[in-house]
Amino acid sequence: MLKRIARFLRPALVLLAVFLVVGVGGVAFQAIRTLQRLNAVEAGRDSWQKPGQIIEALNLKDGNSVVDFGSGAGYFALKLSDVVGSRGGVIAVDLRNLSLLFLRLRAFLQGKHNIRIIVGDPDDPHLPEASADSVLVLNTYHELRDPESILRHLSRALRPGGRLVIVDRTPPAGADSVENVAHHHAAPDAVEADLRKESFNIISREDTFIHPPGDEVWWLITASKP
Repeated sequence: MLKRIARFLRPALVLLAVFLVVGVGGVAFQAIRTLQRLNAVEAGRDSWQKPGQIIEALNLKDGNSVVDFGSGAGYFALKLSDVVGSRGGVIAVDLRNLSLLFLRLRAFLQGKHNIRIIVGDPDDPHLPEASADSVLVLNTYHELRDPESILRHLSRALRPGGRLVIVDRTPPAGADSVENVAHHHAAPDAVEADLRKESFNIISREDTFIHPPGDEVWWLITASKP
């Protein structure tokens, strides 16, 4: 009886092992393809996003702690890792687990061990109080359903004098608020008003920070916590 069961189980186990190998191989192949696409897209972003100027606005030093709020798969988090060095740290916050999974993988492959990842909630990034010297919010502000609440959380996470840099797209001329949300825009006047309401000091504002060919104008606001 046991021999019959063994004869039945052996091919079933072999078949299961084959399926597992094929499945894992397929997942690994897709992950590699995604990483390749990310690298290609980010190489293109380097030519127009002005990452050096954005990082300069954060006023970071070696050993600082910086938050990449809305980090996605880590375009800026990986760059910021080098800026703050091994004595510093990057806190990457996003709502999307898949994006953060790829950030974890990329950080591991690149040997960047100073990146901490937090899965945030729509109304709470779960940042420790007074834990950051600077915060970057890039192409994310327009997605906030309660920006005032998020700004309060970010303010609590910043140390006194810490910087907050926000970069986003300007709404097309004549667009109403519904269109702004649908097309992923945020008006710099409204964002500056939100910042002032939460007691941030405005350091600078560039309404035409970036204007890539075929894309909307991007603005940049640099603020600080009193």
